[in-house]
Amino acid sequence: MTSLGTDTISAPPTGSPASIRLDLAPAVSEREETAQRLLRAAAKRSFDPASDIDWTTPINDDDWFYIPEHRVSLYGTRLWESMTRRQRIALSRHEVASMAQTGIWFELILMQLLVRFVYDEDLTSHNTDWVLTEIADECRHSSMFARLSTTLGGAQHHVSRRGHLLGRILKTIADPPEGFAAILIAEELLDTFQRETMVDEAVHPLVRSVSQLHVVEEARHVKFAREELERQMHSVRGVHLQRVRMMTAWAAAITAHELVQPSCYSAVGLDPREALRAARASRVRRDSLTWAASKVTTLFEDVGLIAAPSRRIWRDAGLLAA
Repeated sequence: MTSLGTDTISAPPTGSPASIRLDLAPAVSEREETAQRLLRAAAKRSFDPASDIDWTTPINDDDWFYIPEHRVSLYGTRLWESMTRRQRIALSRHEVASMAQTGIWFELILMQLLVRFVYDEDLTSHNTDWVLTEIADECRHSSMFARLSTTLGGAQHHVSRRGHLLGRILKTIADPPEGFAAILIAEELLDTFQRETMVDEAVHPLVRSVSQLHVVEEARHVKFAREELERQMHSVRGVHLQRVRMMTAWAAAITAHELVQPSCYSAVGLDPREALRAARASRVRRDSLTWAASKVTTLFEDVGLIAAPSRRIWRDAGLLAA
């Protein structure tokens, strides 16, 4: 006699002409399965920066760098050799503040891209639930970056007018493939720098703690964006593909240029134009950017997002090896 379970009917006896399986529960899509896993991970391991980070460690320019010394934009240049140790540490502090403020700019763009994406989705799905959870994460991260920048001295290192305008255009017109590519550029660049920063004992404990919190939560965002981009790229062809490649390349170049603002140099007594020229001409700096972008450029090569003529934009920005 055939037994009835909660979700299947067992196979017919041996010798039957066919085996029949009856699924009483609806099939769950790959996207929904990913969303459920990410939601479970978020429930188990999410943080509150206000209470989970010690904001009381004194800030000074005598003891710790604020990013690994070899990642400071002027490291390895003649200008760097002319600077005192205290001046070098101060520059690292301002560069972290700049990246934090640029990070807020990133997050504001990314949140709007995600809101636009989910607007057309099934609003009761696990996928939508995950996207809303990610947006909530990004809100906390933006507040955390603002507090970090204030704690490090409160200097203003706003993105350039050009970056501000182009970010406004991107968040308004980007379609899903362009949007998820832009999300990955911002997230992967910062994530790579922070993974190194959080384990470097020569870096200030506050910056290490902020980096570690962001890395843990951002890993979920990166997984979602990678899978969604790969899914979206299956249907991108022809003229649309050319547009996505160019939009993605320009988004990457703008992001790289906005990480360290010229105001960081003037804040430590350097001529901002001279320092900016030195940083952009530095092979060491270019190698750092290529290293930081290596995960995302590998993915983009695999899905066909980097090809002539957009490849030149990636190289000129220092994000792809010549």
